[in-house]
Amino acid sequence: MAAYFVTATGTDIGKTFVTAGLIRYLRGAGQPVNALKPVVSGYEPSVVETSDPAVLLKALGRQVSADEVASIAPWRFRAPLSPDMAAAREGRSIDFDKLIDFSRAAVKASTGMLFIEGVGGIMVPLQDKRTVLDWMAALNIPLILVVGGYLGAISHTLTALDVIAQRKLKVAAIVVSESERGTVELHDTVDSIARFSNGVEVVGLPRLPGGINEHPAFAQIAALL
Repeated sequence: MAAYFVTATGTDIGKTFVTAGLIRYLRGAGQPVNALKPVVSGYEPSVVETSDPAVLLKALGRQVSADEVASIAPWRFRAPLSPDMAAAREGRSIDFDKLIDFSRAAVKASTGMLFIEGVGGIMVPLQDKRTVLDWMAALNIPLILVVGGYLGAISHTLTALDVIAQRKLKVAAIVVSESERGTVELHDTVDSIARFSNGVEVVGLPRLPGGINEHPAFAQIAALL
């Protein structure tokens, strides 16, 4: 059994894309795998098929239904905002202790590889006093850090790595997900980050055509886990 927390330097970087790709790769290799996306904002029930939980369920080979979505994503909010803001719009809040209990129970019950996908970036607020970083620190499982390939991504990545190191969390792999209309070559971003990654492997993932999440990079990432 192994569990990893998939996080990122910001939103819309590629966490779900990377997680789904790893799921498909591991399933193809005959390995048991499961995934959770406990907190989701910007969730619209009328278009559930394109939601992040649906993408993960499809990769897992499971049906996309209300019950299945609820089983991997209990905290769902409509507004495309940080979870604390999105929850407040609905007169709700995230009970941090329940979130930790839910995550830990999944880790304990897992018999194969488990991915817990975060929400937004590592410092996104979950409620008044807690951020995603607090969630990761409470679980204390290795991280997969997904970063962008845009101009400025190197600084954002090194800042994230410094904050993660302060909490003494382990980063299993850094994945540079090539940004749409990026002005920096992917390999240049990978090489630059690798100089400051303190030995953590940095894998470049090119932008792939819509609907495709199979690439040799997923085998590279999986080999690091």
